[in-house]
Amino acid sequence: MESQKPYVIGVDLGGTNTVFGIVDTYGKIVAEDSIKTQKYKTAEEFVEAGVACLLPLIAQRGGTEKIEGMGIGAPNANYYTGAIEIAPNIAWAHDSVVPLGEMFSQKLGIPVHLTNDANAAALGEMTYGAARGMKNFIVITLGTGVGSGIVINGQLVYGHDGFAGELGHVTMVRGEEGRVCGCGRKGCLECYCSASGMARTAREMLANTDRPSLLREKNPADIESLDVSIAAGKGDELANEIFQFTGKMLGEACADFTAFSSPEAYIFFGGLCKAGDLIMKPIEESYNRAVMPIYRGKAKFLVSGLMNANAAVLGASALAWD
Repeated sequence: MESQKPYVIGVDLGGTNTVFGIVDTYGKIVAEDSIKTQKYKTAEEFVEAGVACLLPLIAQRGGTEKIEGMGIGAPNANYYTGAIEIAPNIAWAHDSVVPLGEMFSQKLGIPVHLTNDANAAALGEMTYGAARGMKNFIVITLGTGVGSGIVINGQLVYGHDGFAGELGHVTMVRGEEGRVCGCGRKGCLECYCSASGMARTAREMLANTDRPSLLREKNPADIESLDVSIAAGKGDELANEIFQFTGKMLGEACADFTAFSSPEAYIFFGGLCKAGDLIMKPIEESYNRAVMPIYRGKAKFLVSGLMNANAAVLGASALAWD
């Protein structure tokens, strides 16, 4: 879409980092910086820090008069209201509605639009990445949480209230044995298949067996998903079983998702995807075992065609051209 102003701002607000990017009309990120999302106690402090981070980038490109607007991809962001609403993984938004779009707009003097962070990633993949040319696909983000952006017939699915597509909170383990999720429920997919969920699986498996593992070299409380990936890459059997467990659950969840939207592809991005076949192979194998026969073997399982942060930044920036 052409605009008189040459730039927009794309923001990927994640559970750990918030990345700000200045994007030109060709979809190139020409300037970028970041802040720590959880460093701030209040939304007001976060916005102040974000504006302080952005102003030098904006100045380099000729000031706000050169900026068409800003798009933000964030957990529990409501496209219709421009607010983050009860985001369990964000310390300053876990129990409140934060009108983030309005707050940034007042500080910067430009229009600001929000959408779910995974929806932003889906927009990025559809425009610049692995989903180019596709009309029906689901993006699954594997990071601090598990997010999803659902595209059906070329349109992002928002639902009547702006919150459709929280596939990370489908229930995978019912009853009291389900892990407690940040959303307040039990057994959500996110509790098992996010980076923190995988680390928890590692700690549980280590506690329930005395089998040797490279992971025992670390304090259990310090184990992260990257440690599991490194150990698995070295042939560690327990670490590989952790990937098998995680991939099996993701594949089974995707088999259920297919029943309502029959996507051409599932596109995964986030830190866990860097493990490659360690995670992707068990996902696809589990999916094809669990899915209805009429769907078996049809969906593609792809890793993001863009760098993780860039996919979300570019996708969020697309909101600002509208």
